[in-house]
Amino acid sequence: MEKREPFFWLTISCGVIIMAFILLPLIDLMTAPSMAMLQKALKDPDVVRSIWLSVYTAGSAALLSFVFGTPLAYVLARTRFRGKRLVESIIDLPIVIPHPVVGIAVLSVTGKNHPIGQLLSDLGVRVMGSVTGIVTVLTFVGAPFYINAAKDAFEGISPRLEKVSRSLGASMASTFFRITFPLAWRGMVIGFIMCTARAVSEFGAVVIIAYHPMTAPVMIYERFEAYGLKYSQPVAVWLVLVCLFLFLVLRILTLREARGE
Repeated sequence: MEKREPFFWLTISCGVIIMAFILLPLIDLMTAPSMAMLQKALKDPDVVRSIWLSVYTAGSAALLSFVFGTPLAYVLARTRFRGKRLVESIIDLPIVIPHPVVGIAVLSVTGKNHPIGQLLSDLGVRVMGSVTGIVTVLTFVGAPFYINAAKDAFEGISPRLEKVSRSLGASMASTFFRITFPLAWRGMVIGFIMCTARAVSEFGAVVIIAYHPMTAPVMIYERFEAYGLKYSQPVAVWLVLVCLFLFLVLRILTLREARGE
């Protein structure tokens, strides 16, 4: 039997510490509320509405990131140009900006004192205190996760496949949708999931833009501030379970598609 070196046990120990650091608070959160409290929270229309709003707006943000971020990710993966590193840094910027700052920045652009805000007002589009505003900030904070994942997926595909397709007379669009997109879709699904996960958990930017209507994170904070830990835990548990279910379904669909190829 091979003798394990001390460094091996060090890596195992660090892994156990990290796993415990992540799992212990979550396990305590999931087991703290009684079944009666969970049932009561589920029967509360405000709780159901807030969780649905979180899922809906996060999914909308991921969809917008997919539609507008996919072409950008493809360009970054396939071309070299002056200023590319700057563009990539700008894309990553929402990851490191404090998220209340994100809400303030978006609000300053969409306010009536700004030309864009004035244009939106003339078109009847309201950002402050609206679902539109929530989707806007969730797209802002979630898009980098999708774009980076899609870019990595495109970079993993050999450009030779696309060149062969083009040499046979296919257009750039036809090559993308027939060759590149089918090969990169798993990475794009991962990016979609990561974007949704990031968006559904957002609090700081959302509370600046729209305290009402309440997303689930805002409701959890509001109930914690008003009633304490006991009344905020059931809402948090249901949000975790809903997110776990959504991501599990996406993973299962991805696995089935991979086996069917």
